[in-house]
Amino acid sequence: MYVWGNIHTLKRSANLLFFYFCVFFCNAQSTPVSTAVLLNAITEDSSLIAKTYIYIDSSSTAEVTDVLQKPFTPLEKYKNRRQVPAALVTGTIYLKIHFINNTEKQITGYLFPGNYYSAIEIYKTGMQPLPVIDNGGHPGYRKLTFDPGESGDVLVKLKPLKNDFNYISPFFIPENRFGSYEIQKTGLKSDIQLYGLVLSGVLFMMILFMVTNFIINHKKEFLYNALYSLCMFLLIFLNSTLSKTNTPFSKLYFSYVDFFLLVTGTIFYIAFTRKFLNTRYDYELLDKIFRYGERFVLLLLGVYTYLHFFTSTFLPQYFLEIVMKILILVIGIAFIYLAVKHKNRLFNYIAAGNAMLILFSVISLVLLLQKVRPVNIFYSSLFYYNTGIVFELIFFLVGLNYKNRSEIIRGIKEQEALKLEAEKKEFETQLAIIKAQQEERNRISADMHDDLGAGMTTISLYSELAKTKLKDSPVPEIDKISSAANELLNKMNAIIWSMSSSNDSLNNMIGYIRSYAQEYFENSGVTCRISIPDNLPNIEVIGEIRRNVFLVVKEALNNILKHAKATEVSITLERVEGGLSLYIHDNGKGIDLDTIRQFGNGLKNMKKRMQDVDIDFRIENKQGTLITLHRKIATF
Repeated sequence: MYVWGNIHTLKRSANLLFFYFCVFFCNAQSTPVSTAVLLNAITEDSSLIAKTYIYIDSSSTAEVTDVLQKPFTPLEKYKNRRQVPAALVTGTIYLKIHFINNTEKQITGYLFPGNYYSAIEIYKTGMQPLPVIDNGGHPGYRKLTFDPGESGDVLVKLKPLKNDFNYISPFFIPENRFGSYEIQKTGLKSDIQLYGLVLSGVLFMMILFMVTNFIINHKKEFLYNALYSLCMFLLIFLNSTLSKTNTPFSKLYFSYVDFFLLVTGTIFYIAFTRKFLNTRYDYELLDKIFRYGERFVLLLLGVYTYLHFFTSTFLPQYFLEIVMKILILVIGIAFIYLAVKHKNRLFNYIAAGNAMLILFSVISLVLLLQKVRPVNIFYSSLFYYNTGIVFELIFFLVGLNYKNRSEIIRGIKEQEALKLEAEKKEFETQLAIIKAQQEERNRISADMHDDLGAGMTTISLYSELAKTKLKDSPVPEIDKISSAANELLNKMNAIIWSMSSSNDSLNNMIGYIRSYAQEYFENSGVTCRISIPDNLPNIEVIGEIRRNVFLVVKEALNNILKHAKATEVSITLERVEGGLSLYIHDNGKGIDLDTIRQFGNGLKNMKKRMQDVDIDFRIENKQGTLITLHRKIATF
């Protein structure tokens, strides 16, 4: 082991001697003074592009000691410095910069090679790497110190991150300017960053709205769209906040997390679309395609993750990312086609959102391909891509609100239909009960008429025969039996009349009252006049109302005959505004409302009967006694 260590040390020393020989004696690699960085001329942070040379070791096999012998080219002539090609991402980038300290004092500063690199190594004399300086939590810079009169080449070794937007833009910042430079670089936000933060706020409010709707309605399409929106929110927000940083998280984000969010968002987008369009039941073939699409996207993510963390390649990842973006584009175009084909409003919202994303993505792609310099926000490709995402999500949210409102309206209509159906069934049940009750009443009234009526008529006849036979020696009890039988027969006829459904009409009720009144005052010395309009409305009057009205009229006629000392009575039915009024007016002595003992409970009973059937009852003195019965009828 000791011998092997000595051999290794001898080899390393030989390599270093060879490097020194190349540095000091090889004219092919000498650097002209015109391209050297004069440290005394740097007072602000200064770009070194014009004074930097580049060599890319695409296979990453060259030793640091051999690199200076490679053909370096001027960086300003290297056309890919703003975006390292994907094929070279796994290679190693070397930058050579010649510094001259032509002052009599030591000069210290910080070298910034550009974004985004997984490793930065700087070599000076002896080709030993300089210590890594994180500079107060802001990695990505390397500290350089030059003694008075010192000059020489600085070799910068860079390992790009696994992404397709690494750029090379070396800066040298004097130590006394480093603090203000960092504040300016990381603290001040560009217009596109501020715009991204504004869009992030809009997306965040939309996410809160969708989560609230999911909690209230428990509809999964709100949850899936909220998760999709969350992925897009994180993409825009992190792009806006991490674009000028070199932290470990920003490196992980730009090399892997951004793609992870894009793929995860696509999965939630497919899940949202399936629930939103109800493809499981309405579009079975489309639902099957979506299910396989979700699995395919998950497979892409798994392969991408493996390639990123467990291999040193990048091109397969790069092509997978292109496949993913093409897949998203195909999905968007497919939805536009399906919207045109099915002419479904829900499809239209999905198609409109995808159309907006495709439109703005195409504008963004054109700006990238043309390599348009973003002199303002409207020349930035990121501006159009972020705008397309937000417009897409706005259309999705409008579609969700439309579907939710439609389902609420449909639910209300279904509830109303069920309610009407229940009310209909209840009405039919009540109607059946009423019909059964009426049939039972009709049966009872028929039985009373046939059985009790015949019996009471027989009693009355036998009483009259008995009175005839005993006319020479009359028996008072027989007269009472005959009178009671006749009275009971009249009451029974009234009950039978009120119970029979065939009499449920206004004409029948008025006819019955007319017949009873004329018969009641016959041979009584009281003239009865009845006034009924010819065009009576055809109104149904149920048995309960007919019976109560008849009993009130009967009680009134009885009071007129017994107490009023009247010679005339008029019964008048009139059509008045809002209903019908029945007037019973006599020319008797009137009624003393303060002393109505002679009526007993009759007046109270009359009022109670009319209240039970919703008829206004009024009694007053008006050249005799006037009783008014008024029934409100909306239309007739």
